[in-house]
Amino acid sequence: MSFNTFGHMFRVTTWGESHGPAIGATVDGCPPGIALSEEFIQVFLDRRRPGQSKMTTQRQEADQVKILSGTFEGRTTGTPIQLMIENTDQRSKDYGAIAQQFRPGHADITYHQKYGLRDYRGGGRSSARETAARVAAGGVAQAVLRELVPGLRITGYMVQMGVKQIDRARFDRDEILRNPFFIPDTAVVAEWADYLDAIRKGHSSVGAMVEVVAEGCPPGLGAPIYGKMDTELAAAMMSINAVKGVEIGEGMAAAALSGIENADEIVMGPEGPEFLSNHAGGILGGITTGQPVVVRFSVKPTSSILTPRRSINAAGEEVEVVTKGRHDPCVGIRAVPVAEAMMACVILDQLLRDRGQTGGARGRIG
Repeated sequence: MSFNTFGHMFRVTTWGESHGPAIGATVDGCPPGIALSEEFIQVFLDRRRPGQSKMTTQRQEADQVKILSGTFEGRTTGTPIQLMIENTDQRSKDYGAIAQQFRPGHADITYHQKYGLRDYRGGGRSSARETAARVAAGGVAQAVLRELVPGLRITGYMVQMGVKQIDRARFDRDEILRNPFFIPDTAVVAEWADYLDAIRKGHSSVGAMVEVVAEGCPPGLGAPIYGKMDTELAAAMMSINAVKGVEIGEGMAAAALSGIENADEIVMGPEGPEFLSNHAGGILGGITTGQPVVVRFSVKPTSSILTPRRSINAAGEEVEVVTKGRHDPCVGIRAVPVAEAMMACVILDQLLRDRGQTGGARGRIG
């Protein structure tokens, strides 16, 4: 088993390497009759696409998706959907010097230890380039969710880059797509740009914190114990390249709260139960409450930097490594659309599983 597949009812298998001819995803379990086009999926890929500003890698990839199977006359057929994205701007020569060296912070050494060989060109399968395939699959999930749960809205954004944080008092959703950082705080865009530019010119990189919220998520999704919604969201986000920590709702901050502060009180509203707060992040006992589902994760600084770092080569000799090529000074920026895609895939998978088990029936209150 190679473990390139995630999901249960809505299953996604990604394939391809950073410098291979193409990357892509096979999506199985998509319901039939859903309107789906390359143009719809492309909107999501364009947000992740590299080379759109000096704040991201200058690799110029159009990331044009092609649907090879699974649709007929603009609608899904219920059969596997094959998505392909051609690689058009590889510069493999940039990686010749590290063919026998292990870059610090990268998967080079662990891939070598596990498999005995590795594709050193841009990291091969371990490259963040693989996430384009996830975003394409997430576009399929979004198309299904728009028909099955019209009120669902998934929004990702950055809340921190290095030592810089947004001011939530100035939160502006409309600002997220207007700046290269996907931040909902227009007042700090110029400051963040200067901060990251200085780090880039200093031949280094910086980490980030990304938050993704699903509003309008139906209650009752997820299963107790091993099929919890938060368990699977955490696993999905942790599988994204460079992610080192995931939290739901208050997350780590809940450790500093009292039981009185942390408990989300419930009242009966005109249309059903209403919660007075959302410390739980929209999930209790692994099952969604109907409140916004809130996930947050940290992304480590990009490991590919021009500053020399100590390491070893395949012969066991100590060397000094400088990673040339085109890299993101903050990989967290382009992780935002990836986070949205992973949340869409997990929620759809849980929705389809819930329909299969309960038929969508809900316990009556009031």
